[in-house]
Amino acid sequence: MRLIFTDLDGSLLDHHSYSFAPAVPLLAELDALGIPVIPITSKTFAEVITLRGDLDNQHPFIVENGAAIYIPSRYFKSQPEHALLENNFWVLRNVPRRAKWQQLLTERVADFNGEFETFYSLYATSGAAGVAAITGLDLHAAELANQREHSEPVHWIGTKERKRTFVYRLKEAGATVLQGGRFLNIGGDVDKGRAMLQLRDLYLRDANISQPKHCETLAIGDSNNDIAMLEAASSALVIRADNRAPPALKRTENCHTSKQIGPDGWVEGVRLWLDQSTKGT
Repeated sequence: MRLIFTDLDGSLLDHHSYSFAPAVPLLAELDALGIPVIPITSKTFAEVITLRGDLDNQHPFIVENGAAIYIPSRYFKSQPEHALLENNFWVLRNVPRRAKWQQLLTERVADFNGEFETFYSLYATSGAAGVAAITGLDLHAAELANQREHSEPVHWIGTKERKRTFVYRLKEAGATVLQGGRFLNIGGDVDKGRAMLQLRDLYLRDANISQPKHCETLAIGDSNNDIAMLEAASSALVIRADNRAPPALKRTENCHTSKQIGPDGWVEGVRLWLDQSTKGT
């Protein structure tokens, strides 16, 4: 069994245009080979649903940095334990809802007023246009980006020193703070690595495979919030960015950093992994 878990923005999707055009032929090839491409992203359910249609992807997906796993109903032989049936998806929710993190931001870091913005505050003052202005999304996409269920994105505009204090304060209060390509993500005690393994185990159980070593996983990402899954997968593909250094990993084996950026780097690295994986079978 082979599974690909991929970040979206800056990896499968171009960081600026959000295009995945260079990857279209390879995505079709992977589909023909029966290798699921599973989005694992900081994006919302509403955003991924739209993108799945564009990608013609019918596989499970993981949203908000591991906060929830969505599995098309009847995708596996049986409904996973603790999963709820919602809108034709089996849903596993791993952390509390968004309101908890909004309350924490209000109560614990009020003295940082003017040094950060949240999607919620921007939407409250400027509507979708406020979210669009800092994301580069069009108004419809910005509406979807604000439909968060389990986390709150923060746009930091203060100094690096104050940012460290801000993050420390939130972590001390029980939040998990993850740095993505553009925003801090404030949420519960979850990460992409744990969610990836959680979903991998459901694939194994469905196929009656008892040993994880019989499932080869490739994790793909470009940011610090991808590190947990890049470290946990059988193989890691780090996508080079044009505006920052790639995330630093502890692992050295079965790890490739792309020479190209965005979806071109995605194709480069997945092609390399696929060739190596095929030779090993």
